[in-house]
Amino acid sequence: MSSATSQTPQREAFGSRNVFILSAIGSAVGLGNIWRFPYVAYEGGGGAFLIPYLCALLTAGIPLLFFDYAIGHRFRGSAPLAFRRLHRRAEPLGWWQVLICVVIAAYYAVIIAWAGMYTWFSAQLTWGPGNENDFFFTDFLQMADVAEAGLSTAFVPQVGIPLAVVWVVVIVIMGLGVKRGIGRANMILMPLLTVMFAILVVQSLFLPGALDGLNAFFTPNWEALADPAVWASAYGHIFFSLSVAFGIMVTYASYLKRKTDLTGSGLVVAFANSGFEILAGIGVFAALGFMAQAQGTEVSGVASSGIGLAFIAFPTIVSQATGGSIIGVLFFGALVFAGVTSLISILEVIVAALQDKLGWGRIRTTLIVSIPLAVISMALFSTTTALAVLDTTDAFVNAFGIMAVALVAVIVVAWLLRRLPALREHLNRRSSFGVGRFWMLLVGALAPLVLGYLFVSELISKLSEPYGGYPSWFLGVFGWGMVIALVILAVLLSLLPWGGRSHAKDDPDYDAFLASEHYDADPETTATPVVGGEQRGAGA
Repeated sequence: MSSATSQTPQREAFGSRNVFILSAIGSAVGLGNIWRFPYVAYEGGGGAFLIPYLCALLTAGIPLLFFDYAIGHRFRGSAPLAFRRLHRRAEPLGWWQVLICVVIAAYYAVIIAWAGMYTWFSAQLTWGPGNENDFFFTDFLQMADVAEAGLSTAFVPQVGIPLAVVWVVVIVIMGLGVKRGIGRANMILMPLLTVMFAILVVQSLFLPGALDGLNAFFTPNWEALADPAVWASAYGHIFFSLSVAFGIMVTYASYLKRKTDLTGSGLVVAFANSGFEILAGIGVFAALGFMAQAQGTEVSGVASSGIGLAFIAFPTIVSQATGGSIIGVLFFGALVFAGVTSLISILEVIVAALQDKLGWGRIRTTLIVSIPLAVISMALFSTTTALAVLDTTDAFVNAFGIMAVALVAVIVVAWLLRRLPALREHLNRRSSFGVGRFWMLLVGALAPLVLGYLFVSELISKLSEPYGGYPSWFLGVFGWGMVIALVILAVLLSLLPWGGRSHAKDDPDYDAFLASEHYDADPETTATPVVGGEQRGAGA
């Protein structure tokens, strides 16, 4: 290696494989595990849903997780750089993922802010018994009808102030870097989250009526297995639950040391995420069983998902249960911790991409990314029409952003570029769990079929009637307009020249470098290759 290379600053890395695993689990374990999975499982046949769920995990979730790991670790860069090194024309796929993360980060932060405020409200039962619904929509959000009022600019301080606090906290974590910031944050928050949620589950199990809730959650409805929609629901949930196709796992894998067990790490992350989801289902439905008994109704009458579960059903449980304040603090505190660990992983996709593209330092990039994003987040989501904007952007970016880029990515990599054999070889270099042609079949054939089915189903659903009953102009801006803009901007960003320390020009010697003795050394002691006197590094 030349002297020029030896002086090159090195790419950041996680302190250890365990820190990476905790960080990857922190990204995967988010709000959806707590407030979405229990209801999806209940609606999908209860205990019988575990069959399509496990099938989806083994045949789509884990294979696609390995797919992301292989790209990030082999090409050692952020999503745009890694995809460009895979093939220069694949770079827009990486920017598409980055822009999806921009949209998600903007609204994800406000849900964390809501949960933070409800942690405080729970301690005092601020909403008052029987007033949970009106308190959330009217008193807390001060929600206005977008169809009547248009897009509001009226500031809601009880949302805006905690939202600003959330952004300050995550900006500090991001500015400290991968090892000192993201790694340490996950080392603290993930054990706290696990302990808090375990206590919540135990406390919920001792509530009157808890057994009724568990019976509703686990009693199998075998007829549901004959419904294709149940299987589609299982695959859709697993896909989003593991944070694949966000660019997150590509970016995180690029920070791993080269001598790393990729597939073994992936299996730990995948099963830990699923274990947390089942634990969440037990805790949530035990609490819903209590709520149903207290109201003299069936569990089906109180079961809900998403915002309705978190900010209406659970406050109702908190109001009615003995020691309810403790349940509320544990539940909403867990939402905060789960949200923060996921948000920092989402932001890292954006920060890493601009670091690689422009060659900026960590703190400069973090501030340039996070401050404008925080301003946009507060402008859109601390107003009286915030809920409508959040609902629409979330629905469209998931269906026509994440799902679409995943579909295109597997088709491009598997069929157009035919790089699956090389990725399989890379996974098997030092992994404890080898993958073979069956993995290639799952990624290259099954994944496109499932993703294509889900995408078409969502497209038909959204086109058949206006989503959420919102006005066409509103859906045109925050729905269809947004998803089209993501694709256009991704292409434009890929046309910008690469600068600074992270040149991503096509490097004919890069594959040779990957196979060389230098690749097997740790990133702290080995620099990226210099070809023809010009550095071709992965942001290192």
